[in-house]
Amino acid sequence: MNKRNTQIIIGVLVVVLLAGVGYIIKQQTTISEMSQQFDIQKEELEQEYEQLAVQYEGYNSISVKNDSLIDLLDNEKVKVQRLLEELKTVKATNARRINELKKELSTLRAIMRSYVIQIDSLNQANAMLRKENADVKSKYSAATQTVSKLSKEKERLTEKVDLASQLNAVNIVANAIDKRGKTTPRINRATDIKISFTLARNITTKVGEKYVYARITKPDGDILIKNRGDVFQFENKEIAFSCRKMIEFTGEEQDVTLYWNIEEFLYPGDYRVSLFCDGNEIGSASFTMKK
Repeated sequence: MNKRNTQIIIGVLVVVLLAGVGYIIKQQTTISEMSQQFDIQKEELEQEYEQLAVQYEGYNSISVKNDSLIDLLDNEKVKVQRLLEELKTVKATNARRINELKKELSTLRAIMRSYVIQIDSLNQANAMLRKENADVKSKYSAATQTVSKLSKEKERLTEKVDLASQLNAVNIVANAIDKRGKTTPRINRATDIKISFTLARNITTKVGEKYVYARITKPDGDILIKNRGDVFQFENKEIAFSCRKMIEFTGEEQDVTLYWNIEEFLYPGDYRVSLFCDGNEIGSASFTMKK
């Protein structure tokens, strides 16, 4: 082989070698670029999973008033977190698993959208229920106030009717009389205390038999009584009376007279007579006795 041929062969080998080196460098560059691209895709996928995890964290028992839906959200939240942890450990070059996780992400997003629709629907329904509940409460409050007002009005009307139906004693005259029936202020001459009055006309009160009671109060505040068992009901308690009389009330004006027979020692001073009928005080008068 001559020198020229040797040079040609060496030249060819150099060209081949350079071409091989260039190819290798190009392949390495391509692999490096692909590796970077895989890393970027994986990083983007991780960010998307993290965003979805944050969305699930945003829904809790405060914003979602449905236990069944909360359980489903919690399950999906755990699943997203588990896949995110797996994604972080998967190599970027594991294209098959990366693609599977991408598809899984799409499914998880679709599920998330369906839950969001349900949550919005429930929140709208709850808002409507709250409004209806507020309306019902407002109407109930108004009705309660109306009932209370009517009840008070009824009480006032009842009080007016009760007051109108009460008997009223007018022209009351109370004094001591002697044995001939004449008025006397002298204690040593008095044999009885006479109480005369007129029951005013009243067509609203119940007619029929009624007791009229008289209480005679001495100057010292004690009540003149014959028997400690002589009591009647007044303002939910029993009080003593001095004398009483049964009358037949017809609704028309009626004159009544009661007597108290003096059998005890009386002393000078002002005496007061109070009259009662049907559990009400119907009138009073005073008189004075002297020595």
